[in-house]
Amino acid sequence: MTTLWAFVLAIAVLVVVHELGHYWIARWCGVKVLRFSIGFGKPLLARHFGNGETEWVISAIPLGGYVKMLDEREGEVAEHELHRAFNRQPVVRRMAIVVAGPVSNLLLAVVLYWSLFMHGVPGLKPILGEIAPQTPAAVAQFHEQETILSINGEPVPSWQDLRWILLDLAFQGAQVRIEGRTAQGETVQHVLDLKVLAPGDLDGDFLQKLGLQLFQPLVQPIIGKLTEGGVAQRTGLRPGDHIRRLDGRTITRWTELVEMVRSHPGSTLRVEIERDGSLLALDVTPDAVNENGKQVGRIGAGPYLDKQAFDALLTEVRYGPFAAFRQAVRRSWETAAVSLKVMGKMVIGEISLKNLSGPITIADYAGQSAKLGAASYLDFLALISISLGVLNLLPIPLLDGGHLLYYMAELIKGSPVSEKAWEAGQNVGIALLVTLMAFALYNDISRLVLP
Repeated sequence: MTTLWAFVLAIAVLVVVHELGHYWIARWCGVKVLRFSIGFGKPLLARHFGNGETEWVISAIPLGGYVKMLDEREGEVAEHELHRAFNRQPVVRRMAIVVAGPVSNLLLAVVLYWSLFMHGVPGLKPILGEIAPQTPAAVAQFHEQETILSINGEPVPSWQDLRWILLDLAFQGAQVRIEGRTAQGETVQHVLDLKVLAPGDLDGDFLQKLGLQLFQPLVQPIIGKLTEGGVAQRTGLRPGDHIRRLDGRTITRWTELVEMVRSHPGSTLRVEIERDGSLLALDVTPDAVNENGKQVGRIGAGPYLDKQAFDALLTEVRYGPFAAFRQAVRRSWETAAVSLKVMGKMVIGEISLKNLSGPITIADYAGQSAKLGAASYLDFLALISISLGVLNLLPIPLLDGGHLLYYMAELIKGSPVSEKAWEAGQNVGIALLVTLMAFALYNDISRLVLP
């Protein structure tokens, strides 16, 4: 239910803002708006407010919306209202009305980021974990537990900012200057080569390819919680038990315990534990469970986590009103630029079309962000709003960018584009959008059902 309402709310907000952009500029230009619809298809609820001439509608298919304006191409227009018809407006006004929707989405993102930066955005400190050998980070002599301070002179307040800045620079394939502070407090300088990244590396975790990973405190093999009725509980393990050895192998990290258990489904393991100063030995047989088509072991135990150690990694990025506005504009601009670069790489085949996401994935992310809190949900909403704005500005017929392209051609040639060109463009646009939606839905379903 959380996923459902979070997705519906996100779509409603984004559509209303987008269509209000068209509506307000149309009214400002003197164009009569006949209908403002949230959703497509059969109207479920329709109202006129006061003496207003616009019909406000909620329709059956809640995956978009539209603003219907007075237009001679869509029906007969009375003589006394011809001056209020959309098609009778100067081309510059028509361009303003069309572009207003995507711009409204981009402005919404600025407002959301502005409020988030003023309120405070939770994040993780940009502290590096173990540096993998023979990676660009190792060549640049980064240190474990080093805190990244700046990239090319730009401050890096959180791990999320580090990832975002490097992603943007990775498209340029440049060398970057990075300043950090070691665990001993020494300031160090590095030159990190991003040219080693192939276009395909940007599909996944490119930071891992660079040899950079987030620092995580050592999680000792101490049991913190047990699943009711699970193998660990049935065997006699208790919260607080310190796992010392497993099948004769010394265990120092919780991850080592997990690896051993997962790799021995249905096999009996000898567990040596320390409990209240005494050593005990138990036999544990992990349940065999199916995970993405593979049999893995599971005992139903979770680690004890040192809350203070993990809390020490948290940070909050906050600015004053004016600085927050600058950061909001900058973040929105950079997000839009990266979105366009990714789309461009997809078109030329350098980035896989698997990165396309449809409504199922968007709904999943909406639910996940809502569960993390209001700040995460608003951040998600800003990102999707930018994506919607950028997508609608693409020069594809049926989209706002396609209409804008026609009007720019009209502005240049001094006369409207022919009806045949409009119809041909509409057919091409439908084909492109259906193809993109098919890819997106296929990717959604693949993420759900395929290993």
